[in-house]
Amino acid sequence: MKILTRRKKARKLPRKKIPFTYRDLSWLSFNDRVLQEAEDPGVPLMERIRFLGIFSNNRDEFFRVRVATIKRMVRLGKKGLDLIGQDPVDVLEKIVEISKENEEKFERIYTNLLLDLEKSNVFIINEKSLNASQAKFVKDYFHDEVLPSLVPIMLDSTRKFPFLKDKSIYLAIKLSKAGKKPKHSLVEVPTDVLSRFLVLPASGKKKFIILLDDVIRFCLHEMFYLFDYDRIEAHTIKLTRDAELDIDTDVSQSILEKISRSLKKRKVGQPVRFVYDAEMPDETLDYFSKRIKFIGSDSLIPGGRYHNFKDFMKFPDLGMKELCYPQRHASNHKDLPEGVSMFSVLRRKDIMLHYPYQSFHHIINLLREASIDPRVVSISTTLYRAARNSNVMNALINAVKNGKQVTLVVELQARFDEENNIYWANRLQEEGARVIYGVLGLKVHSKLLLIVRKEQGKPVKYVHIGTGNFNEQTSKIYSDKSLLTSDSRITEEVERVFGFFGDNLKLGVYKHLVVSPFNMRKKFLQLINTEIENARKKKKASILLKMNSLTDPELIRKLYEASNAGVEVKLIIRGICSLVTEAPGFSNNIQASSIVGRYLEHARVFIFYNGGDEKYFISSADWMIRNLNNRSEVAVPIYSKEIQKEMRDVINIQLKDNTKARLLNKRQDNRFRKKTGDKPIVSQDEIFKYFEMQAIPPLNQKPILEVRGN
Repeated sequence: MKILTRRKKARKLPRKKIPFTYRDLSWLSFNDRVLQEAEDPGVPLMERIRFLGIFSNNRDEFFRVRVATIKRMVRLGKKGLDLIGQDPVDVLEKIVEISKENEEKFERIYTNLLLDLEKSNVFIINEKSLNASQAKFVKDYFHDEVLPSLVPIMLDSTRKFPFLKDKSIYLAIKLSKAGKKPKHSLVEVPTDVLSRFLVLPASGKKKFIILLDDVIRFCLHEMFYLFDYDRIEAHTIKLTRDAELDIDTDVSQSILEKISRSLKKRKVGQPVRFVYDAEMPDETLDYFSKRIKFIGSDSLIPGGRYHNFKDFMKFPDLGMKELCYPQRHASNHKDLPEGVSMFSVLRRKDIMLHYPYQSFHHIINLLREASIDPRVVSISTTLYRAARNSNVMNALINAVKNGKQVTLVVELQARFDEENNIYWANRLQEEGARVIYGVLGLKVHSKLLLIVRKEQGKPVKYVHIGTGNFNEQTSKIYSDKSLLTSDSRITEEVERVFGFFGDNLKLGVYKHLVVSPFNMRKKFLQLINTEIENARKKKKASILLKMNSLTDPELIRKLYEASNAGVEVKLIIRGICSLVTEAPGFSNNIQASSIVGRYLEHARVFIFYNGGDEKYFISSADWMIRNLNNRSEVAVPIYSKEIQKEMRDVINIQLKDNTKARLLNKRQDNRFRKKTGDKPIVSQDEIFKYFEMQAIPPLNQKPILEVRGN
């Protein structure tokens, strides 16, 4: 009762007095950390170019989703203010202000990178810098490869302005001659069929690249030879559209039909941002913005000569490996040797895999083994994001062909992966698998796999619970964790979760798993309250949380309460952090940092001291309202002492990072954690070394057998 009373008192605090950073402004601070990587001279040169691409891709998605949502809130008036807790007009103004500052920083970094590339004999040149032999090479390429893909539209002869596609870039062209009325044209740069980069013939040690945009610019006179104009100007423009899906409530249609129809609507979503070359003359900008009928000068963003820098994520390495990150190979888990059944290992002990440090191939091997093992009866799994050519999905198809009962729970609303998920759902269904299209009103975000195997006449269950997707591509660049276990305390409850997916009336009771939207919020509040109780009794109390985003107001208030009680709180938050550190009376005992580096930190880890009997969890869920209230998420307790130590070792390495860790302070200025005088510590590099050493077991090592509870 005392704990409940304290929670009630905490809720009486006026919300406006609780320090809280609005989520989208915090996200912009995160993307600035990505931009810092592009600026860092310690990052290999080609990787710095690619970080510009990542920054640009992130920003595009931010405008397509978050800015589009805020614009919708503006249209709702006071209701919109109530929904997001701030005046959406003020938020939009701040976003545009920060975006323009970041654009200037971006252009400065890009200019400096061009100079650094030249020092390494790599030259990105434009159409004005071509010598005679390069000019011939470009013209030949233009006529052979580019021209067949170009469809110039003469705008002055058409009353209706052509539809501008999201994610595409266009050249806004003006043809002029003294004494004649200018003409205007629009040409889409065909990056969907051609590479954005054309590598020109080398000259000695010097290597040259020209962008596809400039290939077209160089040959504009040949494209418009029919017209008597002696001056042609071309400036890049780009339109970003609202990418939110509108799912109606028509009960006569299936969720598959609704999503398919909404995907078509997304392609014609409302414009939310118009980006243009800042060198474009005012009269040309005025002509195109009026013809496009773009409303809202707040989202007219001046930029540089080039847009869609997301293409720079695929910048050619030119064979210059010294300008890229050194190649690393994931280790095999020491307890999963080749030629040994994974089921036999999992019967003895739990296994945790840490990506990208350890190989995702173990998951593929588990599914392949299950697909041909005559004792395996059924396989059930969730699908949120799969690789384009997924070995995971192919293994499931193989399992169906081998007579296994396969159930696939597909989340059709996995943003920007909807079409891919529809494809795999149809493939599995055609093969004979049972496909469940999520849960009405909930997004299925949990990463679950359940394999049922007959052993000595009885069904034995094996499960996977992870923090990331069943995706062999992202496992190479995302830092995630997977627990593999046959512990009946866990497997029985995972089976209940799949039972809920099949019949939404079967909610289930969970004593070990922490499942949203049923008991996750309550469980984490209880765990924090335990630390508060212990701190007030002068006992050691600490909480360590690692996640992508922390925005849930109730849990943030509870963390402030824990801090005030004397609980030591350490946070590692990659992206959005609405909790404000350095706030007197609220966060005196809270430290927060963010690690942004070569790999995307994606794992969610929660550790509570619990009076010395530490509680460890991994989860698919961040602490956000949507994850706790509106998604199917799972956090799993880690009972293995061996794995607990492994997790603690990894977290301790990350807490010592003094090179890629930024402090999340109230100013959101992304200051790096100060070096302590010792050697620089890059946690991701150190974790690789940690697992490389683990992969070499000591001589005469015997397998550790675990004693499990019931």
